[in-house]
Amino acid sequence: MPDFTLSKYRQLLETLKGHGYAFTTFAGFMKGTSGRTVILRHDVDAKKMNSLHTAHMENELGITGTYYFRMVPGSYDEEVIRQIHELGHEIGYHYEDPGLVERQKTKDKRQKKEGKRQKKGVRDGRTGLHDRQAAGRQDKTLTEEMLASLAIVSFRENLAKLRRIVPVETICMHGSPLSRRDNRLLWKYYDYREFGITGEPYLDIDFSEVLYLTDTGRRWDGEAVSVRDKVKVEVQSVRGRGEEEVSTAPDPGTRIPAFRSTSDIIKAAGENRLPGRIMITIHPQRWTDNPLPWIQELLWQNIKNLGKRIIVYGGSKKRLRQS
Repeated sequence: MPDFTLSKYRQLLETLKGHGYAFTTFAGFMKGTSGRTVILRHDVDAKKMNSLHTAHMENELGITGTYYFRMVPGSYDEEVIRQIHELGHEIGYHYEDPGLVERQKTKDKRQKKEGKRQKKGVRDGRTGLHDRQAAGRQDKTLTEEMLASLAIVSFRENLAKLRRIVPVETICMHGSPLSRRDNRLLWKYYDYREFGITGEPYLDIDFSEVLYLTDTGRRWDGEAVSVRDKVKVEVQSVRGRGEEEVSTAPDPGTRIPAFRSTSDIIKAAGENRLPGRIMITIHPQRWTDNPLPWIQELLWQNIKNLGKRIIVYGGSKKRLRQS
């Protein structure tokens, strides 16, 4: 059976459920759980109808999870959101407001400069290049704190828009790999609890006690192609080192093998080699039984992974130069 199909996803859920794991939303986890627990998280980045398919499947299995929606056409759909909520799942906001605001500000500046250039009748292509470079330099004057003050307005408006459809208790940042900003910068200057939000997975889960499994990069060992979908855990008892960024978090003193495929996770669950608490992050756009979309997603993800490797490698080199 090929990986990243709905059939394989069903097998994963059924295996975990059959070995005593109870599934919960992130909001439910924040309220307290006991026993073997899977926090089932879905990042609806694109192909929103795929999320409706996984939501129906989970409902048939008596499983609930959290679906985080972005405010972009490929994700945001009031009817889809409403239907998934009615199936018993939690709806959350997959926020990316700092990145959205910065991109819009950059676009506005470039359009303004282009308008001035055309008004003066300048047609020299080299001048246009200088205009774009100047616009890039001007973008740097937008400090992090200034960006946060603009982005929190966007966050408030988008959260209210989503809440007009369904209740929203939790949020989760969108990684935005092409953006130079980490969307979590909002919470350096503001407190999401003031908006009636009870939790953010990257900030409110102790990943030294919860194993984090994510299909980022269309694989389960995608650290090399993950720009921001990472967690910080204390792994001193495992590797003898301090705080690190990793994509899986073992229980203290327990060695967790790397999982490349969904079958690897299924096998580990069947052999009782998984810890008691797990968060699984699914991107429903990747999971389908339809051969053509499956191949298209595979090819597109391979292209994206190449770009992400360049971003991650470039960022690592920059940090080394600065250290």
